[in-house]
Amino acid sequence: MELAEQRSLSPIWVRFRLNGREVALQVSPGESALHLLREKLGLKGAKEGCGMGECGACTIVVDQKAVNSCLMMAAQLDGKEVLTVEGLESPVGLHPLQEAFLEQHAVQCGFCTPGMLMSAYALLARNPTPTRREIQEALEGNLCRCTGYEQILAAVEAAAKRISKGESS
Repeated sequence: MELAEQRSLSPIWVRFRLNGREVALQVSPGESALHLLREKLGLKGAKEGCGMGECGACTIVVDQKAVNSCLMMAAQLDGKEVLTVEGLESPVGLHPLQEAFLEQHAVQCGFCTPGMLMSAYALLARNPTPTRREIQEALEGNLCRCTGYEQILAAVEAAAKRISKGESS
C-alpha cells in the first residue's frame, strides 16, 4: 500500500451497545470486530482460532444473531447491539447456559466454550425450545477438539429447559 493510500484510511467513529453499555470509539477501516473486542476493549472471551470464520471460537452475538467476529469489520458494529460471553453473566450469577455447560461437563480445555455459548445463546433467543437437530444446526459453525459434542448438546438442552421454566438470570 502506498503512503498516500495509507493516509486516506482515516479512523472511523463507531457507536454501539456492548454488553448493555454504550460504547463510542474510533476504529481503523480494516480492523476486525475481534481485534477491537480483544485488543482495544480487553474482552478476551472471543478467541482467534482460524481467522477464516470456520472454527467459531470468535463467535459473538450481534443484533441477536451469532456472527464470526474475525470476519466482521469493527466499523460494521456501528449502531448494533453486541453481546460477548463476558456479557452473559448477570449480577445474580451465571447465565443458565453457563451453569448447564459446567454441570454437563461440556468444557474441557475451554478454548471453544465462549463461541459455543454465544451460538447457543443466539439460538435460544430466537427459539427457546429447540429440538436436538436445531441445536446441532446452530452449533455447526463451532468446532471442539475435546468434548465430542454430546455434553455440549446436553448442556444446551438443559439450559433451554431451565430458561423455559423461568430460571434465567
